[in-house]
Amino acid sequence: MDITPQHLAYVLRLADTALILGQRNAEWCGHGPILEEDIALSNMSLDLIGQARLLYTRAATLEAALTGKARNEDDYAFFRAEREFANYTLVELPHYGPLSGTAHADKDYAVTIVRNFLYASLMAHLWTALGTSADDQLAAIANKSIKETSYHLHHAREWLIRFGDGTADSHQRAQAALDYLLPYTREFFSTDDVEDTIAAAGIGPRTAELEAVWQADVRATLDEAMLRQPDAVKHITTGKHGEHSEHMGFLLAEMQSLARQHPGATW
Repeated sequence: MDITPQHLAYVLRLADTALILGQRNAEWCGHGPILEEDIALSNMSLDLIGQARLLYTRAATLEAALTGKARNEDDYAFFRAEREFANYTLVELPHYGPLSGTAHADKDYAVTIVRNFLYASLMAHLWTALGTSADDQLAAIANKSIKETSYHLHHAREWLIRFGDGTADSHQRAQAALDYLLPYTREFFSTDDVEDTIAAAGIGPRTAELEAVWQADVRATLDEAMLRQPDAVKHITTGKHGEHSEHMGFLLAEMQSLARQHPGATW
């Protein structure tokens, strides 16, 4: 299997998305709405960061083969600039949503649940497809990650149904979160040179090939939750191309500050 820059870019895209969502969900640690959910979100954050670590290790191997440059997982996570990250815009958004009055509003658990549901619904199919990747190491990561993602999806789906088919307030919050977040999922399915190259090499699918089954899964859950799927939008966000929302810089500043203040430190 030939190693290409697109192969490296694809693995980094997967890793960055897992890392940034893990970082976001970890913000609930010590602040969960109930103790059980505090622990659940912390554990799922660790799962996502664990996936990112495995993917960054694979990326380091690919980059060394391409350029001879030695890098490790900390280099990718803590010492890259905002535009070098290739995560979906969806995962970098803060937990407060459209019902918040200010940027300093309390976190909204409905936003967290809807985002986790939309992302895990995609990854359940994507990890399955990557389980037969021509990249054996990526396939092994996928086969490990699908087990974790199945739990993440079950957790988010069950809570989304409770919110949507619950009280008037929980329904309103779930619907508002869905209206706010669903447009960002268009980025999942926008094909580019990276996906064309890895698909041709048998490394992974074009994500657009998964859109129909993802849409069917989402629609079935929304129907059960008594939620309305918002109208489609034309705009496509560009986080996976390094062009992020205004929230990304603040997230990275918090995530990277300690490592940058004490480079080379271990703990």
